Amino acid sequence: MMKKGEDNMEAVQKLSLEEIADRHAIRELIDAYAFCADTRDAQGQMALFTEDTLFRVYMDERQAEPSQIVNSREELAPIFENLNTYTSTMHFNGQSKITLSGDTATGITYCFAEHLTIDGDNKNLMVAAIRYYDEFIKINNVWFFKGRDLKVAWVETKPLNS
Repeated sequence: MMKKGEDNMEAVQKLSLEEIADRHAIRELIDAYAFCADTRDAQGQMALFTEDTLFRVYMDERQAEPSQIVNSREELAPIFENLNTYTSTMHFNGQSKITLSGDTATGITYCFAEHLTIDGDNKNLMVAAIRYYDEFIKINNVWFFKGRDLKVAWVETKPLNS
């Protein structure tokens, strides 16, 4: 009789080298998105997406309809450039669940996104708990976001002491 978790460990041990490489490349893609956001590299962030990407933002994960829809890589620019309104940001990616199917994959990634604003002596920190629901595609051996749903679970804004 298998103990709890052993079936998952057995599945992990059966991964091919190609599957391991694909999972690693997808995780690098997910982390590159956060790195580009925090270094204000909107062009680099846009390059992680297919030209015909679908990017949807849900400011409340419980809502059925997105509050914003983007239908191409080029339309992502204003969204990513909006991060320039903050003094600093830090995106911390947590666990991911990735399901591979040849040259496509789907995934869910958890993230805490911290946004600092400083206005004179006033410092405020906005923290958003986010779940990303992703569709990935491998083109010419490189993984891209084909679709990304950004779903905000909750937001907390608080003043920071000097």
